[in-house]
Order: sequence, then structure tokens, then C-alpha cells
Amino acid sequence: MLSESGKVQQIDKKFETDIGDISLANQFFVRLVAKDRRFTKVDFKYSIFDTCYLRNCKFDSCDFTGCRFVSTNLHGSAFSGCKFDYSIFERTLVDNEILDTECPGLENLKWAFARTLRMNYQQLGDAISANKAISVELQATISHKWKTWRSNESYYRKKYAGSRRVRAFFDWLSFKILDFIWGNGESAPKLVRTTIIVLLAMSLIDVVAFRDYQQLGSYLDAFRNAPKIFLGTLVPSYYWVGYLTFIVFVRLVALGLFLSIVLKRFNRR
Repeated sequence: MLSESGKVQQIDKKFETDIGDISLANQFFVRLVAKDRRFTKVDFKYSIFDTCYLRNCKFDSCDFTGCRFVSTNLHGSAFSGCKFDYSIFERTLVDNEILDTECPGLENLKWAFARTLRMNYQQLGDAISANKAISVELQATISHKWKTWRSNESYYRKKYAGSRRVRAFFDWLSFKILDFIWGNGESAPKLVRTTIIVLLAMSLIDVVAFRDYQQLGSYLDAFRNAPKIFLGTLVPSYYWVGYLTFIVFVRLVALGLFLSIVLKRFNRR
């Protein structure tokens, strides 16, 4: 039932010249070397690059579909119009500019591409590139989840039909809500914005329930007291115990989200 895949081993080889319009698909490159070379319209589909040195090379309109890069040095190499569908990167040095121009067009493939690069950069301890990959990954995820329930493209309507489309809607909705609250764990400014909204809501409740809502000073006083009440340094005796308990719960959640963001940032270094 099994047959040979036809994968060709290329061990300890070196590119001496620029190459173009050639097929090098289904190759297993081990310790391949190329420096300052140009590759134009080269078909590398389903190939493996293991411990290769491809520094300062130019890849123009090359096809890397299904390729695997393991412990490979691509530092200084530039890619233009290349195809990276289903490609995987592991412990590979590659400039993060690849995320600007070489992402696949389909959202699910773009998400997978950004995710493998994010994991690759985390393995290398490159926090800046990992954060950039996460940003691309989240953008692709939001777009993909939106299309799962909203798009009329045949791929989505065939895969997400009936009850799966309803579940896809709630999946997208929860993702959007979490993105608004704290950027799905990646945005401290969004968490600060959410905290400010909570303080404004607390101020409005305080004015409507306990102050003169027709006086501007009531709103200013309530907003000045809101941070103190939120942090627990001020506990008004006229507040309902259940409401104070809810404020404590929100404070603990906000603190937990903030610590999660901080720990994630330091964990990538």
C-alpha cells in the first residue's frame, strides 16, 4: 500500500551560481550552502531544509509550499512574491519582514503561517519578531472567524453549515469581545481603555443612585472617587454589599489580565 515518495537527499551541497526557472521539489537539503545568490521562479515544493546556510540570498517568485525549515540560517535573505502555504519554521533565523510581504492570501493559511513563525521566533528568544507575528496571527484569526459565519464563499458555507455556522458566530463574537477587552492577551493599552470604561460606568452609577445628576460637579466628584473605590482604598458605607463585591471581582479579574500580559512579555525574552 505504500510507495516511495521520491524525495532526493542533497547532503553538503553548495549553489555556485544564481538559478531560475527550475524545479527542486521534494528535496531533502542537509547543510546546504548559498550566499549572495538569487533564486528566481524555483519550485521548492515539499522540500526540507535542515541545518542549511542561505544567507543574503534573494528569492523571487519561488514556491515553498509544504516546505520545512529546521535550524536554517536565512539571515539577510529577502523574499518577493514567494508562496509559503503550509510551510513550517523551526529554530530558523529569518527576518520578520517576511510577515509584511509573504503571508498567504487565505486567512486560515495566513494564520498558520504567522503561528509557525511566532513559535519559531519564541524558540530563538526574538521577542520583537514574536510580537509582530502574534499581531498578524490575531488579525488573520479575526478575519477567518468572521468569514466562518458571514462569508458566502463556497469553502466556508460548505464547511460551516447549519449548527456549525451558529457556533462559528458565537466563537467570533467571544473572540471580538476578548479582543476589545485586552487584545486577547496582547494589548495593555486595550486593558487600560477597558479599565477607564469601567471607571466611567462606576461614576455614572454613583451619580444616578446617590447624587444630583443635574449637577456637573456630581459627575466630577464621582469620577475622582471611582479609582479609589475600584482599588478598595475607599469603601462608601451607603453602597450595596453586592455591588461592592462585584467591584472587587472586576478588580481581581483586571489585575489577573494585567499580570498575564506582563508575564507573557517577559516570558518571550
